[in-house]
Amino acid sequence: MLLAGSPCPPAGLEEYRGCGARRGAEDQGVKVPWQLGRGPSAFIPLEEILQEGAQSSRHQLLVEAFVSAGRVDNITMVMGLHPQYLSSFWKTQYLLLRMDGPLPYHKRHYIAIMAAARHQCSYLVGLHMGEFLQVGGNPAWLQGLHCAPQKLRNLNEINKLLAHRPWLITKEHIEALLKTGEHSWSLAELVQALVLLTHYHSLASFVFGCGINPEEEQDGKDGLREVEVLMERMKLLQESQLEEEGVTQEEMATRFELEKTESLLVAPSDLSEHSLQSNVLCFVEDPEFGYKDFTRRGEQAPPTFRAQDYTWEDHGYSLINRLYPDVGQLLDEKFQVVYNLTYNTIAMHCGVDTSMLRRAIWNYVHCVFGIRYDDYDYGEVNQLLERSLKIYIKTVACYPEKTTKRMYTQFWRHFKHSEKVHINLLLLEARMQAALLYALRAVTRYMT
Repeated sequence: MLLAGSPCPPAGLEEYRGCGARRGAEDQGVKVPWQLGRGPSAFIPLEEILQEGAQSSRHQLLVEAFVSAGRVDNITMVMGLHPQYLSSFWKTQYLLLRMDGPLPYHKRHYIAIMAAARHQCSYLVGLHMGEFLQVGGNPAWLQGLHCAPQKLRNLNEINKLLAHRPWLITKEHIEALLKTGEHSWSLAELVQALVLLTHYHSLASFVFGCGINPEEEQDGKDGLREVEVLMERMKLLQESQLEEEGVTQEEMATRFELEKTESLLVAPSDLSEHSLQSNVLCFVEDPEFGYKDFTRRGEQAPPTFRAQDYTWEDHGYSLINRLYPDVGQLLDEKFQVVYNLTYNTIAMHCGVDTSMLRRAIWNYVHCVFGIRYDDYDYGEVNQLLERSLKIYIKTVACYPEKTTKRMYTQFWRHFKHSEKVHINLLLLEARMQAALLYALRAVTRYMT
């Protein structure tokens, strides 16, 4: 079984099975009841998801999911638009939740609840409350964080920082959790917890970014020009790169600072205050604490995280693999799959090299979290990412609970929904890697 879902959904949810699985699974002789209502996403028409589902590799993945888990959840249906990524995501999440590891199963689900609650993601909170009970968790803990053991409550501070301002994490935060005492964590337990927290913070971004509907509750011309402009800019950038071989490090640094400062101006115009639901609020302490721009006018900014000083490839990967075997390999595969995922298409154009665009999205997410690549020209971000797209990316990455359908529809109006889902996968993984790098750097500093 490679799903977060378990063979038996929580009581009352039996009738809400995955809607898109019906066509594929019934072809295999599996009877699948229709999910009531609109489908897996409030942003993406159900017909598009079903139409894309005809692809054989995705078809097989969804049938396998239904047969093994008894359900196909909405996240799986939408992620399934990119089967290669979905397969990698499943393997990682299955290892985190189901395979041997330092933490007991019920505590893994409770940590998932704590992480999702930071972004007011009732979808994930509800899902893992059900999972928590199914693996034998104490129902009293679900009354709120104040009813959980002190050891889990001690994760609150690092959960809060990882979700909203990971650059503030220091070796002292790690030391406080590991210090000898009744409620102390082992290093292996803490690393698993850090991976779970970053996984579910980022998955909350995906849920809001793609408008994922709750399982139990189902209630032309300008666009063409937009595509052409982006194609032209990519072409011009490729040409100018050949001419700009000798750009100085000082100039590159200036461009990063310019992009970092400009990101302050990228704020959604239609942010609405999101009222916390009581079933989520009880798992959150200090609910007012949220994302704060890495660089703020008139304030002393923390030092920029130079990507070359602590990389995933050279530092994070080996540290995780040493303390939590196998997960480093799966995370690395997942990062690589999404970063390199391409169909060589943009809207109606085929045979397009999209690597420059994918890199711009990835590096922009890292930029808003204060991570800078010395060898990257941040001028590309402004050239390739229109303002409405930057607003969407920053909202989904930094305060996903404030994402609206209007933001989703305003960018790339002539692109396929699967391409917008692709952006969300890049966002999910870039955000997770950024937070993990800050956390693992603090662990490394504690150890040395």
